[in-house]
Amino acid sequence: MFSDGVLIVGASQAGAQLATSLRDLGALCPITLVGAEPHLPYQRPPLSKAFLSGKVSADEVLLRSASYYTERDIDVVTGQWIESIEVIGSGGTATSARGRTFAFDQLALTVGGTPRRLHVPGADLGNVFYLRDLPDAIALRDSISAADRVLIVGGGFIGLEAAAVANAMGKQVVVVEALDRLMARAMAPVVSDFYLDAHRRRGVCVMLGTDVVGMSGNGTVSSVELSDGSSLPTDLVLVGVGLAAHTELAEQLGIEVSGGGIVVDEQGRTSRTAVVSAGDCTTLRAAGGLRRIESVANAIAQARAAAATLAGVPGPPLAVPWFWSDQGDLKLQTAGLSAGFDDVVLRGNPESERFAALYYRHGELIAIDAINAPRDYMAVRKILESRGSVPREAAADSTLALKSFIRA
Repeated sequence: MFSDGVLIVGASQAGAQLATSLRDLGALCPITLVGAEPHLPYQRPPLSKAFLSGKVSADEVLLRSASYYTERDIDVVTGQWIESIEVIGSGGTATSARGRTFAFDQLALTVGGTPRRLHVPGADLGNVFYLRDLPDAIALRDSISAADRVLIVGGGFIGLEAAAVANAMGKQVVVVEALDRLMARAMAPVVSDFYLDAHRRRGVCVMLGTDVVGMSGNGTVSSVELSDGSSLPTDLVLVGVGLAAHTELAEQLGIEVSGGGIVVDEQGRTSRTAVVSAGDCTTLRAAGGLRRIESVANAIAQARAAAATLAGVPGPPLAVPWFWSDQGDLKLQTAGLSAGFDDVVLRGNPESERFAALYYRHGELIAIDAINAPRDYMAVRKILESRGSVPREAAADSTLALKSFIRA
């Protein structure tokens, strides 16, 4: 590594992890972590859960204190949006929107993404929110406390987590989802069906197969028009219809972008030598093709792999994807990828709100979704990490402890 060191663009969880991992691997070069927001790197998952409900403060979502970065000689630069990068020889320079330049020998892109916008009449009215960063969460939290009626566009994780918070606060909550089931892009139908029933039992109105076609109000939104011709009064709208990865800088550099993200391999390498990428902005090229995984666990795993690549040491093996979602008193924990399953086994009764779904393909265990069933989740995650499996008949017997199938 040379005198200009490593520049990490994007002070995200992936960016902070990459910087920390480089130091853990013994890197002595300068490390600069540049972010557009005025805050130090922080956790995003609590924004739609504990932070939104007021259980944690802004300081409590910070990943590390300022002194931590100082002690590890990591230069964190906030409030600088990098808008252009020029590669010069083996290194290059990055320039922010404010005109500040940063020289580098090696480059990492951990730039995340931005919420997809809803392009309908009235979408620019006041009290229409998106939730990605801390200012979004602060504004949404303050507005929810003053609202009586909350309408959420999108039945994905962000929307349902926020719906649970608002419902627990005593608000009238409506969730409008364009697809025919909840969390359809990530969850199997058995889990979608369970959450539909569970949210409705708690008093949330869920409308499937319905689009928002317009909003109206005098300065702030007061009603939402739907594709079935009806309209619903509301005091606040939260839009959660997915994330658009920031790929502009990668495209400037001629780096391959596909599947909605910056294409990387299992070690975080992009199609351009000496440029790595990690986190929600990426698409992983692995056996079976391209896949997008937007989760904290994936961001951390990719960042560690990318740091090893920059440090020139062997990287860790590809981790089993895992994820969690807290929707009120329902804790979903998932490990593995259920896409392409041809068989599913239930352990426990969904009506008890404590069960697990184990997914199989060609007789081999590939994933688990556990709702309020942490023991089954942890056991299967360890089994998957060791490339093991559980016979279908054993999985169906809830009296058998799955931990007995963990390889020593």
